[in-house]
Amino acid sequence: MTDARPDDAAASSEDERDAHDAAAEVGQVGDTREARDRRDSREARDSRDSRDHRESRDGIDTTDSTPTLRERLADLDPGVVGSRFARAWRRSLQLRVVTSTLALSMGVILTIAFMLQSQMAAQLLSTKLDAAVEQAGRLRLTVEAQIAATDEGTSEQSRLDQARSALGERGLASGGDSVHAGTFDPILVIPDQTGRGQVVSPSGAQVPPELQALVQRGRIAYQYVTMEFRGEPAKALIIGTPTDSSIPGLELYLVYPLIAEEQTLGIMRGIVATAGLAIIVLSAAIAWIVARQVVLPVRQAASIAQRFANGHLKERMVIRGEDDVARLAMAFNDMAQSLSDQITQLEEFGDLQKRFTSDVSHELRTPLTTVRMAASIISDSAEDLDAPTKRAVELLESELDRFESLLTDLLEVSRHDAGMAELSVAEMDVRNAVHDSVETVAHIAESAGVEVEVNMPDEPVIAEADSRRVERILRNLIANALDHSESKPVTVTLGMSDAALAVSVRDRGVGLKPGEEALVFNRFWRADPSRVRRSGGTGLGLAIALEDAKLHGGRLDCWGSPGEGSCFRLTIPRRHGGTLTSSPLPLTPEDEARQNRPNQPTPLDNAPAGTEGEG
Repeated sequence: MTDARPDDAAASSEDERDAHDAAAEVGQVGDTREARDRRDSREARDSRDSRDHRESRDGIDTTDSTPTLRERLADLDPGVVGSRFARAWRRSLQLRVVTSTLALSMGVILTIAFMLQSQMAAQLLSTKLDAAVEQAGRLRLTVEAQIAATDEGTSEQSRLDQARSALGERGLASGGDSVHAGTFDPILVIPDQTGRGQVVSPSGAQVPPELQALVQRGRIAYQYVTMEFRGEPAKALIIGTPTDSSIPGLELYLVYPLIAEEQTLGIMRGIVATAGLAIIVLSAAIAWIVARQVVLPVRQAASIAQRFANGHLKERMVIRGEDDVARLAMAFNDMAQSLSDQITQLEEFGDLQKRFTSDVSHELRTPLTTVRMAASIISDSAEDLDAPTKRAVELLESELDRFESLLTDLLEVSRHDAGMAELSVAEMDVRNAVHDSVETVAHIAESAGVEVEVNMPDEPVIAEADSRRVERILRNLIANALDHSESKPVTVTLGMSDAALAVSVRDRGVGLKPGEEALVFNRFWRADPSRVRRSGGTGLGLAIALEDAKLHGGRLDCWGSPGEGSCFRLTIPRRHGGTLTSSPLPLTPEDEARQNRPNQPTPLDNAPAGTEGEG
């Protein structure tokens, strides 16, 4: 709706007496004393919380937190470990920095290790191959000379064995060539040319067919294979070369085992792995230390900011050094001090406002009483006055009534602000409060031509509540609905559940614009100041109603839509001190449609945001 909702009905005589008592109570609360008490309470709380914080930080724990075996086994569940690591990953900057450093370091080290191993292996094999080719050329001459020195009448197998024996003796005796190229085993082969089969020395030795085919073409060739070398499998380099001897097609093959090279590469891999592991550990430690130096001040700032937000205004960061972190701590402390000073000033200003409102309301009581007495004397003689004067007297009495209602509401607001409002709890039938509230504003409904529909259960609705405050809430809500109903019916509905009761006041007037649900409970707020208040409200009715609802541990929610009207819903627990989880009555049309299904209470969380107002 476009008009102001914070209106109320004329205060009853009982409200006036309570308000007058409130004036006496509130008038005794001094600004200096109240502010001093609040500051002393806050300082004591800060000191106690700081002590508790230090004890928890120092590790003081008097509880037995030793986990059981079942708890330890549950902690080892992969799902639990994974969820905890994911949570720690999201929450810990230090963990992310260290883990990223480890991953990057490991990737770099693996890349370097692969490159080093490839380069070293290629270098070792190249050196081995060059030496073997050179040695094979010299040994070929030896074979040719040995074959020429043997008797041609001797069998080919014997001649090959003698030549191979000479190669072995020469290789072992000369030393220099053998050491340069490494240990080798010679193989002499005469290919099958006459169908008798090939002759091999030593007997049973095998040469890869691919390599033999290349050598038979007159080329010096080599091949890396895995074969048995002196009874043990090993990787080896086989180099073959044709010879120019009296035996046609004689081939010389030298088998060089790569055991020494494998050992060299193994040692290199061990060195790289050890160095890489050391680098990774050192990188993790360095990253941990560096991240800790940055993260700890941030964590400290976050913890202090959280405690500062909770009201511990004396919390400050510790300043060490003159670096960037120290400047951050100085800026944070300056900000905290500035906020603390401003909050203290606002508290003192608020106390001054409360004191001023209370004093003004109290001091206006006496002149108001005098003016009312004078107005009553004039009113008694109204029959002797002319028509304009008589009308002026009527307006004077009406405005005096409104002025007195405003003073009463101001005193009530002052009592809520000072924390002095108390409940007079007793069992009551809420139906009586609804009936009395409707009767109180019946003259407003009659003058506005608005029909008030009341829906209540037939059985008693018993609750532990303050009947005076409940009736005042309902009276303000109904009078407010009548002011904005646009002559359309107003529906008052009472509902209950086992734990709560609710009263909704629904009008079908101009409604509320989006966002105004959070403003209607503000003091003196009006959407359309030009709208006339039929109820003669003061602009404080809904603000007081909200405070009365909170005092009962309840809620006062509202909903509105332009052209569809609005709905105000009061929900309080049926037992004093109870907790609300749902409301027995709907608030919005969507809630109403949902509640048409049986056993579907309206969750309080579905109420529009901001319905608790800014009282």
